[in-house]
Amino acid sequence: MKRLITIRNVEGGGGGSDDALKNLNPSSDLETHSYSEKKNTTLPLMRLMGFFLVSFMLFSVLFSISVVLRDPPSDAVLEASHTTTTTATTVFQQQGVNNIPSDSAVEEPIDKLIGGLLTDGFDERSCLSRYQSASYHKGLSAKPSSYLISRLRKYEALHKKCGPYTESYNKTVNELRSGQFSESSPCKYVVWISFSGLGNRILTLASAFLYALLTDRVLLVDPGKDMVDLFCEPFPEVSWFLPSDFPLKGQFHDFNQKSEKCYGKILKNNSVASSTLPPSFLYLHLVHDYDDEDKLFFCDEQQHFLKKVPWLLVKTDNYFAPSLFLMPSFEKELNDLFPNKETIFHFLGRYLLHPTNNVWGLVVRYYQSYLANANERVGIQIRVFDTEPGPFQHVLDQILACTLKENLLPDVNRDEDTVSPSESPKSKAVLMTSLNAGYFEKVRDMYWEYPTVTGEVVGIYQPSHEEHQQSEKQMHNQKAWAEMYLLSLSDVLVTSSWSTFGYVAQGLGGLKPWILYKPENRTAPNPACRRAMSMEPCFHAPPFWDCRAKRGIDTGELVPHVRHCEDMSWGLKLVDRDNFD
Repeated sequence: MKRLITIRNVEGGGGGSDDALKNLNPSSDLETHSYSEKKNTTLPLMRLMGFFLVSFMLFSVLFSISVVLRDPPSDAVLEASHTTTTTATTVFQQQGVNNIPSDSAVEEPIDKLIGGLLTDGFDERSCLSRYQSASYHKGLSAKPSSYLISRLRKYEALHKKCGPYTESYNKTVNELRSGQFSESSPCKYVVWISFSGLGNRILTLASAFLYALLTDRVLLVDPGKDMVDLFCEPFPEVSWFLPSDFPLKGQFHDFNQKSEKCYGKILKNNSVASSTLPPSFLYLHLVHDYDDEDKLFFCDEQQHFLKKVPWLLVKTDNYFAPSLFLMPSFEKELNDLFPNKETIFHFLGRYLLHPTNNVWGLVVRYYQSYLANANERVGIQIRVFDTEPGPFQHVLDQILACTLKENLLPDVNRDEDTVSPSESPKSKAVLMTSLNAGYFEKVRDMYWEYPTVTGEVVGIYQPSHEEHQQSEKQMHNQKAWAEMYLLSLSDVLVTSSWSTFGYVAQGLGGLKPWILYKPENRTAPNPACRRAMSMEPCFHAPPFWDCRAKRGIDTGELVPHVRHCEDMSWGLKLVDRDNFD
């Protein structure tokens, strides 16, 4: 169940009444008893009682002395006790059942560090989402490995040492400017160049960071036009954004497969000279239109050379993590980092990608206004790859066919205007995201005009309808990022084929969505949708090359945890062992 967590102050201490304190006074009880029995007891009995009285008093004195002389509790213990008390929370169950009344609420601490992925010590006001998001998400889908957590802490130390304007960074940049590269440089970098739509950028950021982890490089992010407005700093003390005075920044827009420093072109021309020092930087073209030489990036032989290059500049619109799992040199490290193979983007996304305060405000205000009080939240993400704006009847038919058949939404009773009211009807909040408002309006009107056959109350909501994608517009991207995040807070999710927007939502939320098949000839597919094998995104343009045999091969058949995608037959995605067919 999803839980909305609110803080409850717990009052500590408190003593009993005066009468109760009096009842705990042993000397008073004994004196009264002794006086009432004086006339009827013999001298031996009086002596025996006196002995017991003296013994009891002596024991009381010794006990009092031991309490006074023993060490008082340390400040740390007192502080820990206070922390435990003040972080007690009232948990409000939100998924699939009626709201739990306050007298049966379960007290549970908020895991604001989400399983140890995050580190403490940030100024919480500078990025509210970093620690508040734990109150909205239902938690991680699995427990991160201790090795992943230790590697994240190790990476943070490396980033602090080598990040922008540190001594090591300045030294390496000066070498880049002079062209006099020293192999003794302590820091190497992978620079992610801002490119493509927001969903693609989010997925490729996670891919680039994974590559940086595997190769002991520091990830630096090209801010582009709006990255600073969308994402908080994920690493302590030192920024992950590439400084504006970086020497090569003016060339980013022009980098392509024809660039002299493009590694694919260098390989094509056989111009890698093993007898000389490696170049101070190389450009890696990993965009969907890359050719066979560019794809050799995914071969161990090329990685042996690339690890010598201090600056690798990457432009990509692909979530290329699955192909890293096909490289023998990374196999052991990846297995240690991610025993559960379908958690890569789930963990790295929750670690790296924190909405800025402006975006987080959009998320929180909408969630609290429309979604928070529902028993269940259903997310429906609609992406139509059509040149005309729509809405299209076949898309609406497909959405309804999927959600009704899979019991994600209740059907309506078109024969009766009313149904017998339930004392406590369950409620469903349906969050729909689309560039077009037409689908939302038709589904909303259906549940307004007819009662549900189950008696459930269904609310339909759509935050925005921008009509067409505007990837370079700041507010457009802030709303898009907010909507991805809102979808990730769903209990169940329906997404569209081929859509990176949906991939981001499912990965952040740890959800295995129902994927709407891509329509052909404007006809609703039958079946309308299928459940995803895993929460991982799809790599849309993977290489099909056997690096050892030097021949083409189906890379979706090499290892059991890399499979072809449900929504794109040639794509690759990671799945867990428990989900093998």
